[in-house]
Amino acid sequence: MSELGLLLFITIIPVILILIYVYQKDKHKEPFSLLIQFFGLGILCCFIVIFFSQFLSDFLPFMHSENRNTFFNLLLYAFFGVAFLEECCKWLMLFTRGYYTKEFDEVYDILVYSVFVSLGFAFFENAFYIYHIGQIKTALVRAFSAIPGHACDAIFMGYYLSIAKQHYYNHNKKEEKKNIFLSIFIPTILHGFYDFCIMSKNNWLVYTFFIFIALLYMISIHKLKEISPENRTIKYKDIFCKNCGAKMVGHKCKNCGLEWK
Repeated sequence: MSELGLLLFITIIPVILILIYVYQKDKHKEPFSLLIQFFGLGILCCFIVIFFSQFLSDFLPFMHSENRNTFFNLLLYAFFGVAFLEECCKWLMLFTRGYYTKEFDEVYDILVYSVFVSLGFAFFENAFYIYHIGQIKTALVRAFSAIPGHACDAIFMGYYLSIAKQHYYNHNKKEEKKNIFLSIFIPTILHGFYDFCIMSKNNWLVYTFFIFIALLYMISIHKLKEISPENRTIKYKDIFCKNCGAKMVGHKCKNCGLEWK
């Protein structure tokens, strides 16, 4: 196998493995054509992000690499110039195509859509990055960090949109809006912290990064395992807790234990 072929293999394999893992946990499989659309929308996000990054660089000094030598500018770049821009773009694709679609009728569906959008983005970003760097070591590092990192952010995004949709069916607009906000805010914070640790080149932050990424992977897998076994249909007659969004048993929430009259 040529070096270019090996680089491509390292880029594709983690994407395929994660997609298969998430897809297999869906008891009632989503239409494959729909998932291809979401993956393609993720690729489209890359071009949109590139356009807005170049556009913002004309107005925001911290978007230029030579201006990121201060803590504050680096913080702005990591959380706004990268994390918010990328997650917001992925969220818009996911929300506009997936949130109100008739296929989103089970609580796990939106997590599948979210991961496909995010890994479409991660695949193209990684291929573009590796093509220019051309190092197998870099490809391996990104295969175990950047690609799973995007998938984890997507799981949180889908998780909160799933809770929001449950509140939508119960006409609880306040909780729906709160969880829609969290579906953008939480992935942005996670993504921003990830990038900030890497970009800072500070030894303590690099050590923190490894702890953070291990916890992120564990929590993300836990959320998948939490929501996928009970992949029930979202029905209007279901009653959900106003505090956490879990299904109610009578007047008592089986998740947080609060009672609602």
